[in-house]
Amino acid sequence: MKRIRVIRGWKTLPAEDRGAAVAMGSFDGVHRGHQKVIALAAQAAGRLNAPLGVITFDPHPRVYFRPEEPAFRLMKTDQQARALEALGVDILYVLPLGPELAEMTDREFAREVLHEGLGARHVAVGFDNSFGKGRTGSPATMRAYGEEMGFGVSVAEPVGDGEGRKFSSTDVRDALRDGRPDLAAEILGRPFAIEGPVQRGRQLGRKLGFPTANVDLADYVTPRFGVYATRTRLPDGREIPGVANIGVNPTVDGITRPLLEVWLFDFDEDLYDQVIETDLIAFLRPEEKFPSLEVMTKQVMADAKAARDLLMPEF
Repeated sequence: MKRIRVIRGWKTLPAEDRGAAVAMGSFDGVHRGHQKVIALAAQAAGRLNAPLGVITFDPHPRVYFRPEEPAFRLMKTDQQARALEALGVDILYVLPLGPELAEMTDREFAREVLHEGLGARHVAVGFDNSFGKGRTGSPATMRAYGEEMGFGVSVAEPVGDGEGRKFSSTDVRDALRDGRPDLAAEILGRPFAIEGPVQRGRQLGRKLGFPTANVDLADYVTPRFGVYATRTRLPDGREIPGVANIGVNPTVDGITRPLLEVWLFDFDEDLYDQVIETDLIAFLRPEEKFPSLEVMTKQVMADAKAARDLLMPEF
């Protein structure tokens, strides 16, 4: 599969990095609604014999304009790039969101970034897309600028569940906070996954018979605290089923930041400092504080059996 090119900025780009058909948006999660926008850009790229590009922003506009809000991200930049690459995207344009970009009017953005900077031949947006200072730009104004400046425009209609509810990143976050990774996966088109380096902890789980790989949640949205059936991808591509706790582990005095603590079944290798990616497959039970380590260990073993039965029914 051809590797995606990641380009930061829009100024003085070489000819081979210009002239794409692009999809524009934040695309946090690259969910099924986002995929519809990208599909429209892909159709235009095929017609025009142009590269397929995606425009996104760093930091996320919500982080830039509302930095006081709690963590909410559904994926890291490298996860986003992999998801876009799997959809056939050739170029990911990451636009640095700072004072210059934030102060542009919608017309200035269309002219200076899309038309002059990227040389976009086609722009696909979602039905609710907004752009420019004060979010004054809309799909209708984008169509007008396209006619004026010479690039095509397509607008994706809402994608939903058949019951009138459109798919959105907010829906994914709400599902995860409610302990519904199954619903999050339905909207995303794949399981929600937490990626990060394995941290060195107290190794209490290893002493109790269930060694865990611990990953900080960092900027991810915080799922409901509790126990999950999981599937973890290792750096070498292996996928290992397991069971994980997300939370602060109150039975052993807790921790200051929520952690993903995943026990990989039938696995005994050193993963410290390696980057792993863990899918949340099913919610098993809420996190709880146990009266003793013995009671906790007994419950963890029951959780492991439930996860094995779900993920490895032949085991």
